[in-house]
Amino acid sequence: MITLTDIELRRGAKLLLQNAELAVHPGQHVGIIGANGCGKSSLFKLLMGEVAADAGELFIPSNWRIAHMAQELANSERSAVEFVLDGDPVIRKIEQAIEQALQTEDHNRLALEYEKLDLANGFDARYRAEQLLHGLGFAQSELQRPVNSFSGGWRIRLNLAQALMSPSDLMLLDEPTNHLDLDATLWLEQWLQNYPGTLLIISHDRDFIDNVVDRIVHVEQCKTNSYKGNYSAFERIRAERLALQQASFEKQQKRRKEVEAFITRFKAKASKAKQAQSRVKELARMEEIAPAHIDSPFYFGFSQAKKSHSALANLSQADLGYAKKTILSQVNFDLQPGSRIGLLGPNGAGKSTLISSLTGDLDLLRGERVYGENVKIGYFAQHQLEVLDLQASAFLHLQRISPKSTDQELRNFLGGFDFHGDRALEPIKSFSGGEKARVALALIVWQKPNLLLLDEPTNHLDLEMRHALTMALQSYEGALVVISHDRHLLRNTVDEFYLVADGQVKEFAGDLKDYQQWLKNFNRVPVASDSESDVRTETERPMSVDKKCQAEVLTAAEKKLQRQQSADARKKVAPLRKQSSQLEHKVEQLQKKLDEVEKYLADGELYSEENKERLKQQLALQVDIKKQIAENEEQWFEIQQQIEQFES
Repeated sequence: MITLTDIELRRGAKLLLQNAELAVHPGQHVGIIGANGCGKSSLFKLLMGEVAADAGELFIPSNWRIAHMAQELANSERSAVEFVLDGDPVIRKIEQAIEQALQTEDHNRLALEYEKLDLANGFDARYRAEQLLHGLGFAQSELQRPVNSFSGGWRIRLNLAQALMSPSDLMLLDEPTNHLDLDATLWLEQWLQNYPGTLLIISHDRDFIDNVVDRIVHVEQCKTNSYKGNYSAFERIRAERLALQQASFEKQQKRRKEVEAFITRFKAKASKAKQAQSRVKELARMEEIAPAHIDSPFYFGFSQAKKSHSALANLSQADLGYAKKTILSQVNFDLQPGSRIGLLGPNGAGKSTLISSLTGDLDLLRGERVYGENVKIGYFAQHQLEVLDLQASAFLHLQRISPKSTDQELRNFLGGFDFHGDRALEPIKSFSGGEKARVALALIVWQKPNLLLLDEPTNHLDLEMRHALTMALQSYEGALVVISHDRHLLRNTVDEFYLVADGQVKEFAGDLKDYQQWLKNFNRVPVASDSESDVRTETERPMSVDKKCQAEVLTAAEKKLQRQQSADARKKVAPLRKQSSQLEHKVEQLQKKLDEVEKYLADGELYSEENKERLKQQLALQVDIKKQIAENEEQWFEIQQQIEQFES
């Protein structure tokens, strides 16, 4: 096991750890969390022997093999697959010995080395390396490309693949999902769930940590505080402790009201069964854990943007792509005020292409793009961090946008993004990736957009900032389109999903669990390894022998009672299902009427002076239909809950 005893660790003059204690048992999967700069990455360097403790004792079994994900960009002319194979030095050494034996025609040595290769699972090493690359989103045609030909984000993926290829007893992964999309994140999650060794992982993706670890170590105030369970368990325990503190009470109540308000607003708009039920449950849970984030340094929200009564942006029969290469065909995408859309789809399917086409950064290959009269777009993508002025401060970036704003106004606003005092005035060239991302987000929030287009906004953001962004997006009243591998953010900020796949953009009827199942059936992403091919969800697993035995020993009377109870439940559910179906039909009809009204409202001539009265009538009709839809959906939702109770 790994033990840290009275560890003190400094980075320059800054004290990171003091009298820190930790014990990690073989096979445990541990999530390391804490604010940026608290010492998480330095702790990994300590475990790898790259830095020494200033005081205390560290013990790691001497025979343990350690694998880690390199943070610096890979720089090599070797092909991607050869680079990944380099992750297993034992196999590489045996391959060299085999090559020498072949050259010298030493058949005895050759037989011995082949035997070693077999014991090291070397005969299928290339296959395993290719499977890792496929799982992380690399196409077959890219496996022979030189490492240097890939962009920075894809080279980080290569580093990750090399770490996974390395035989290890201890694996250290620092932000492995930062440059992954949702598909690759789901694949990696499954791979790590089946990793038999000891895993220490730094991540700000709460769903990912939840599904991979069984223990949390929170680095806070120079201590390593250990919690049993995953991140959600840690959050609840910490919330309970902090809720007892009187000083946090008022802030807790304010946060609770914000979440309750969003639940109410969401329920009134819910139009999909699975999303409605899963979202309300998720949001209710957020009430319980709100106190865990009371001491967050981030406090910001979107001010009310200029309202629009017609579509904010519309793509009609549009072909989207680059340099005459069509990626998405005949796209019809209409963004009305209040739309909250999450984009799903396999890696490379065209999600970012769709957002770039909506912003106008990409010209359409065919079709029409129309913007509403009052549209104001806020666009966040990773490449925007690269166009920030590195010599300018966060304060100066804002001042350039709003030269008439007072210094105090700008400082107060930047404080919500944890840029206080001199930090707000420092050139951002020395900022971390997370700090630059916060600057970019601050610039967007400041400009009060009524249409937000976000492409992986959580990359580089820590857990507290992600939580603050989620809360801010919940209260945001404009239209939202988001691509993210952060499932927690998606579940808590969008009302509907669109699937981008096979050159098409279509509405996706299910929720994120349904998408995960869709992805399994989408044969593009192979299974990570033979051992993982049999991994199934709890509902898919065959009944255990014990459960079979229990089922067989039911008496005839018990079986009769079960049948009677099932029949009674069916009788009660039948009229509810009929009501549910009628309400669904009614909502569909109302939605068609609403579509007609909004199509009419999209006509520019309606806004002329002579049509003022007609405009007034149509707007009133729009409000009335929306009210009817909300009332019918609320009834439908209540009936769904009753059905669920009878069937549970």
